[in-house]
Amino acid sequence: MKIVIDTNVFVAGMRSSGGASRLVLRKALTGDFQPLFGNALWMEYMDLMGRDVWGSESTIQEREAVLAALAQRGRWVSIYYAWRPNLPDEGDNHLVELAIAGGANTIVTHNVKDLRAGELHFTGLDVLLSNSV
Repeated sequence: MKIVIDTNVFVAGMRSSGGASRLVLRKALTGDFQPLFGNALWMEYMDLMGRDVWGSESTIQEREAVLAALAQRGRWVSIYYAWRPNLPDEGDNHLVELAIAGGANTIVTHNVKDLRAGELHFTGLDVLLSNSV
């Protein structure tokens, strides 16, 4: 199953030793899910690496190692068409664009309300909380 893992799910998964977000990361690392990456999402991941949002559950080296392993399991997607304006938060549009360009089944996020509030709706694309995957 192809999925887009929002940065908030990556952070939650790395901050916890269990829970739904951690399970999403595990399933991506074991090949049950194929994470999709694009320029905007990758830049968000990189921007978060040095921020003070992580707590003491992981080191920057551990986060970088998990992200590198996800990248090996995942697929890089080039986005050639922008679906804008669509979402209330302009900063979230790249997630929908990545999912559509990569043929994803699901966007996994903690921001379900905003991602479901778009002007455009795409058949076959679900927006789910990490505990719903």
